[in-house]
Amino acid sequence: MDKLEAMRVFIAVVEEGSFVDASRALELSAPAVTRSVARLEQALGIPLFHRSTRHVRLTDSGQRYYSDAKSVLERVEEAEAAVTGIYSEPSGVLTVTAPVLFGQRYIVPVITTYLRKHAKVSVSSVFQDSVVNLLEENVDIAIRIGHLADSNLFATHVGDVRRVVCASPGYLKERGVPQTPADLTRHDIIQSTTVEALSTWTFGDLRVKVAPRYQCNQNSAAVSAALAGAGLTRVMSYQVCEELNAGKLQLVLEDHEPPSLPVHVVYLGGRKANAKIRSFVDLAVAQLRTNPLLNPSP
Repeated sequence: MDKLEAMRVFIAVVEEGSFVDASRALELSAPAVTRSVARLEQALGIPLFHRSTRHVRLTDSGQRYYSDAKSVLERVEEAEAAVTGIYSEPSGVLTVTAPVLFGQRYIVPVITTYLRKHAKVSVSSVFQDSVVNLLEENVDIAIRIGHLADSNLFATHVGDVRRVVCASPGYLKERGVPQTPADLTRHDIIQSTTVEALSTWTFGDLRVKVAPRYQCNQNSAAVSAALAGAGLTRVMSYQVCEELNAGKLQLVLEDHEPPSLPVHVVYLGGRKANAKIRSFVDLAVAQLRTNPLLNPSP
C-alpha cells in the first residue's frame, strides 16, 4: 500500500464529506476510495470513520490522524516545492474565521492587504460569533477572543479587548450616569446574548441581576439600540470604538470593568505551516499589534 496516497485519499474523504464526493474530487471510482481507506484502517488497526448510509464522521482517533496526516503531506509538499524553488511563494485558497464585527472592522483590512501582496492566493472569510473548529471546518486561521483551551493549535497573542458598558449621551442625560454596578437595576438594559448569555452581569466579585428591556442575539443590534437611546448595553470594546471616538456612545462604570480578554491569531502547523498560512499570520500579527485599540499606549 502506498501510505502517502492512502493519506491523500483519507484527507479527501474528510474534507469533501463523503466517499462519493472524494472520488469525484480525486477522479477515482468510489469503490477505489473505499478500498483505500479500508486498507489504511486495517494497517493502522483502528477505525477512522463512523459510517452511515448518508454521512461519514471522524472517530476520535480519526480526528487525530487527520491532523497528523495533513501535516505529513504538507511537509512532503514543502520538500517537493523547495526543490523546484516555488515553496516560498504563497498560493491556493486560505480560509480565515473571526468574530463578526472584529472580522469586518479589523480582519478585512488585513485580508485586502494580503491579497495585494500575494497574487496567487484567494481568501475565504467566515465571520461568526461562535467558535469554529479549524480541523472539522477545514479552516486555516482563526482570530479568537478570550482565554484559549489547551489544544494542538498554535496561537500568537496580538492584544487585548475589554468588556464595556455604554449608552448614548442623550440617554445618560435623561436617566443619569450609573456610579456603581448596583445602579444598573434602575436603568433600561439592552442585552446582546453573544456577549452576556445570562442576565446576571459580573463585575469582579460583584454580580448584578439585570432585567433587559431589549434582548438580541446580534452585537450590532445591541449597539444600534444603544445609539438610538434605548438604554445601557455591555459589549466588547472593539465593537463600539468608532461610536465612542465619534461621541455617539459614552462609557460608564469603567472603574468596575472585569479583566481584559486576550486576542490571539490561532492556526495549524506553527512555523512548519505552509507558505500561505505563514505569510497571513505574519501580516495579521504585525497589523493587529499596531492597532491602538488592542495595544493602547501607556
